[in-house]
Amino acid sequence: MTDIKAAQLAQSIALVGMMGVGKTTIGRRLAKRLNMPFYDSDSEIERASGRTIKGYFRDHGQDAFREGERKVISRLIEGTPIILATGGGAFIPELTRNILLSGATVIWLKADHKVIFKRVRRKNTRPLLDVPNPSQRLAELIEERYPIYAQAHITVDSNVGPHRATVERVLAALREGNILTGEQI
Repeated sequence: MTDIKAAQLAQSIALVGMMGVGKTTIGRRLAKRLNMPFYDSDSEIERASGRTIKGYFRDHGQDAFREGERKVISRLIEGTPIILATGGGAFIPELTRNILLSGATVIWLKADHKVIFKRVRRKNTRPLLDVPNPSQRLAELIEERYPIYAQAHITVDSNVGPHRATVERVLAALREGNILTGEQI
């Protein structure tokens, strides 16, 4: 596992997928391997708004959150290529999805319900799962969102296994798609 000196990518790489699939963790590790800047759109929204995601949802609602999220994502992928981990619902609104698809290589980190629920039930920071039956709500979100996530340029399995294995699958997919060349790896 050699680090890449400095990736010369034409555009950013955006990681999308359900909450709990590892977008932030994989994104950080991928950025380190590619020697690129890393940003997490949720962290950037929290920094800009001065409140938690859950607090933003509570105080302003999901529609206002999605509008702010779209602005943050647009700003982040506008400049020098970065690795961007997005929030679980960021890819769902058409405007944000189109910004990501045209301005970044979009990678869907995909996992099944059982794996995701095991990961997310440990924390109560997920506003969309703050309901009486979070497992059922997660299943509904998966059913709604997976056809939309499938529009991503690349799909990578993010089920059980070490994070480094998922990073290697992402790098392999980027090589296969000729987004990374041999000289960069």
